[in-house]
Amino acid sequence: MRERGWDAVDFVYVCGDAYVDHPSFGCAVITRLLEAHGYKVGIIAQPDWRDPASVSVFGEPLLAFLVSAGNMDSMVNHYTVAKKRRREDAYSPGGTIGLRPDRACVVYGNLIRRTYKRTPIVVGGIEASLRRLAHYDYWSDSLKRSILLDASADLISYGMGEKSIVAIADALAAGLSVKDLTFIPGTAYRTRDVGHVYDPVILPSFEQMQADKLRYAQSLKLQMDNLNPFLGHPLVEEYPHGVFVVQNPPAEPLTTEEFDAVYELPYMRTWHPSYDAAGGVPALAEVKFSLTSNRGCIGDCSFCALNYHQGRIIQARSHESILAEARLLCEDPDFKGYIHDVGGPTANFRVPACQKQLKRGACPDRRCLSPEPCKALRVTHADYLKLLRKLRALPKVKKVFVRSGIRFDYCMLDPDPTFLHELVEHHVSGQLRVAPEHISDSVLRVMGKPSRAVYDRFVGEFERVCREVGKEQYIVPYLMSSHPGSTLSEAVELAEYCRDLGFNPEQVQDFYPTPATVSTCIYYTGVDPRTMQKVYVPKSPHEKALQRALIQYRNPKNHDLVREALHRANREDLIGYGEQCLVRPAKRRRKPSSGK
Repeated sequence: MRERGWDAVDFVYVCGDAYVDHPSFGCAVITRLLEAHGYKVGIIAQPDWRDPASVSVFGEPLLAFLVSAGNMDSMVNHYTVAKKRRREDAYSPGGTIGLRPDRACVVYGNLIRRTYKRTPIVVGGIEASLRRLAHYDYWSDSLKRSILLDASADLISYGMGEKSIVAIADALAAGLSVKDLTFIPGTAYRTRDVGHVYDPVILPSFEQMQADKLRYAQSLKLQMDNLNPFLGHPLVEEYPHGVFVVQNPPAEPLTTEEFDAVYELPYMRTWHPSYDAAGGVPALAEVKFSLTSNRGCIGDCSFCALNYHQGRIIQARSHESILAEARLLCEDPDFKGYIHDVGGPTANFRVPACQKQLKRGACPDRRCLSPEPCKALRVTHADYLKLLRKLRALPKVKKVFVRSGIRFDYCMLDPDPTFLHELVEHHVSGQLRVAPEHISDSVLRVMGKPSRAVYDRFVGEFERVCREVGKEQYIVPYLMSSHPGSTLSEAVELAEYCRDLGFNPEQVQDFYPTPATVSTCIYYTGVDPRTMQKVYVPKSPHEKALQRALIQYRNPKNHDLVREALHRANREDLIGYGEQCLVRPAKRRRKPSSGK
């Protein structure tokens, strides 16, 4: 501030991550964007939440405090699905754990409010976005209020936030009170009077949802129906003592020009030099030589929060913008000629699902890809192929990989096989990771994933193309255990699939109930909010262990659990010495000798 001649900053951004000035980090995007619009911004990265003075480094900001837990939800960052403390934090210097608090947005918001009683506080980022309304909290096994109330905040900027944060900044700079900012898309606010809210959808009250879990399922369905930025309604959620939380419809998606502008801001593309002694920030390694080409996802998987956070409308950067960034990477002294990824939530989504989405948004009553592809779905890889070819042709680029994952079902719908051929020939490094997640069609329907038959066809085509181009490459499937809908019978079916494939997964992801997903709602309520039909939910730690052990049945440590699971599932035929068996019978213990 002294070097720049500033007496005060307009915004103080308090973040749970270490500061990395790279466009893959939300803190960098929002602060650079505000800077580009003429605002003075100070960043406090990972303040000591035990010390109120830690958020007073810049004094009181002229306009507002901005608060984010960081690129990850702080609870997911800290705890495994078994609720055990993680040993590393990739978003902290040297991977050190414990530099941010649990429930970081709430802790930071209240820390600020202790000193600055009237200064506006705006919370944003993934943690706030997924908790913007009442939500099931897995770690406390309870329904929690909107984070707006618990964090003592005035506004939530939800979703990706570029449009809403600039609108908030301009309104505050024009002299409007934060209490008057009730009109900005992509925000949620608290109020005691909802008379001004035009054509709202009234959600079940917090007290109603506390009394009846099914009311929460009904609420989530209404929320999902109003995620459309063009046709969505404001949502009103009532709390005790006359308090309401109002969520405005989402901000409209970025145009290509706006998307390009965000990624062309003057990022330093590295961590703050104060972290050099600790070895830097590990999370940068994954993205330093990767390129973001798109945003949004039409997949709409039940266990994924992308629909709730980024939306289903595909947004894409221009080839020119991506190539300009690639040339910047080529000039980095650490660049070895390998672009690690070109993608986004799903790498091969570069065009909107259909023309209607551009004016009317995604359909609330149907999915683009599952259970069957929509007849209006536009399937093409032509634009993505052109982009990959241009990147491969850059002088200092040796190889361009696609690592952020592709939707294999979308790939199989393309009548032109060129993309799969070029993917295999040029963009896979020995292994292609895809996410069938499960192979039981009953579980896949709950997940919102394509049927096993689609995945099997993709595997067959991939292997055929590998033989055709003379490359020995393999598919590595991501598999999930204990997802709602999976009984021990479906878990056994998945184990048999791994057996037949010869696949021995070293790691298996248990379903992790994170806020605001359909699958988490099923986990909490026992019903699918889309249909209100009951769904079986494996909840006990022991049953989860049984399902996970079945997938990793080759591990000797799991043999007792595998045998127990097979007995429970009435599949004793898989216990024995035959080729199809998963595990051998338990050894009988010899009786101790009598000594005679």
